[in-house]
This record gives sequence, structure tokens and C-alpha cells, in this order.
Amino acid sequence: MAASAQRLTVAKTYKLFIGGAFPRSESGRYLIARTPIGDHVANYCNASRKDLRDAVRNARAAQSGWQNASAFLRGQILYRAAEILESRRASFAPELALMGLDPKSATRQIDLAIDRLVYYAGWTDKLAAVFGSVNPVSSPHWNVTSPEPCGVVAVVCPDAPSLLGLVTLLAAPLVTGNAVVAIASEKEALSAISLAEVLAVSDLPAGVVNILTGIRSELAPSLASHQEVQAILDAGGDPAVSEILAGGAVTNLKRVHHWQFNAAQWESEDLENPYRILDTVEFKTAWHPSAY
Repeated sequence: MAASAQRLTVAKTYKLFIGGAFPRSESGRYLIARTPIGDHVANYCNASRKDLRDAVRNARAAQSGWQNASAFLRGQILYRAAEILESRRASFAPELALMGLDPKSATRQIDLAIDRLVYYAGWTDKLAAVFGSVNPVSSPHWNVTSPEPCGVVAVVCPDAPSLLGLVTLLAAPLVTGNAVVAIASEKEALSAISLAEVLAVSDLPAGVVNILTGIRSELAPSLASHQEVQAILDAGGDPAVSEILAGGAVTNLKRVHHWQFNAAQWESEDLENPYRILDTVEFKTAWHPSAY
């Protein structure tokens, strides 16, 4: 090649994260990530309905093992993810900057994402003690109520803050043993798959977290009607998509919670709240005979 020849930059194609692996979309479709001024910086996969079904299937297969892991171990794994994110912060800052964030805002979002993972990691072995109870009953029984995960939780992420929103929506359901299928930000998807690369090496069992990039309106109907999704956290901010997701509750009585916050609210301490965890929790009450 002549010294003066201009080479073409090889743009990275960000893959999906399904079952602990990084496949391309089965449809072969992709979207283009651009800077605010229109420069092409990368490609990312445009997930199909089949990709969504594959993600839910992997989440369902992994969920019982994650639930049955000790609360202490789940906390260690979430904390490990925070450690790895801390060590890779230098690679996240340029990605967020490409999407239009100034260096100070990018650094702040990374800091908050790491701190939020640590916060929720600390709740794994405390939630049952705080929200569980031994109930008084007028019979010779022990009556005990304890929190348990719903099962497979789907989360629809906000466009901004892309990294912090995704981390928050993942961490809260993971605390109690749910598996998660996440639909990442449409406009700022790059940091979502980079976070998947963090999770893949954090000892998190394959399939517990699955991350799809693509168009919300295409995936929402399948997400709403899927019988193996027990709860949805909708933070996408699209009223039409929210209506579709809410309508899916009639098929298998799945829970649908709408987390609609602006950028400042995502950064507030209100999102560090154990009651957010309860959005994807069921309470089980057990009776046991007691001898007087």
C-alpha cells in the first residue's frame, strides 16, 4: 500500500448478549451508531423477535440456578461486576463521549453506575431480613413470609442516561434471583454491549442477563405476549410502547411497572431504594405446625 493511500476505518459491530455469548442477530440486520453531528462510529445489531425468544429461553433456563445461589454469592458477583466496570472505566468514557456527553458528564455517569451496582449488591443478603416477617396467627403454627423473585423480568431501558439506566434496571431485579432480558437504549446502545462484556467476565452465570439492541416498537408486542416473562420494568419513555406492554399483562398476569424518570431523577438517590427491588418480588407465606 502506498504511504499516501488513505485507509478505511473498520467500524466495530456490537453484538447481542444472549446466554453468555455474543451472537449477531439471526435476521442479519444492523443499525448505525452516529455521533450528534452524524459521523458513523460503529454498527450494532438490530434484534428480531426470534432473538427475543432466544433471550427469554436462556433467561428461563438460568433463573432457577441464580435464585438458588446463596444471597451472599449473588452479592459477591454483583460486586465483582462493579469491580470490573471500575477497571474498565477508561473504555466507557470515550463511548459515552461519542454519543454527545461531555467528559465531566460521562465520568459522572460511570461513577454513578459503579456505585449503584455496589449499592444493590449490598441488599442481596439483607432484603429477606428487612421485608420478611414472622406473622402472628391464632393457631399452633409458625407463619413466615419471605420475598422471592418473580422469575424472568424484561426491562426496557431509557435512551438517556444509557449506561446508568441499564445498570439500575438490571441490578434491582438481580438482587433477589430474577433473570433479566434487557432492551437497551435505541439511541445510545454502545455502552450496553460494553457492559455485557463486563458481565460476561464477572462470574455471572450465562443467561442470567441477556441484552438486546434494536427498535423497541418492533420487540414490544412479542415481549408483552410472551408467557415466560413474569414482569416488565418499562423505562423507555415511549407512550405507544408502554401501552403495548401494559396490554400484555392480560395474557399471563405479568407485572408491568413504568419507571418514567428524567435524566436528573436517574442520578438521584431515589433510585437507590430497596422498594425498587420489590417491583419484581413476590411474597411467599409458609405455614408450619409448632409444638407447644
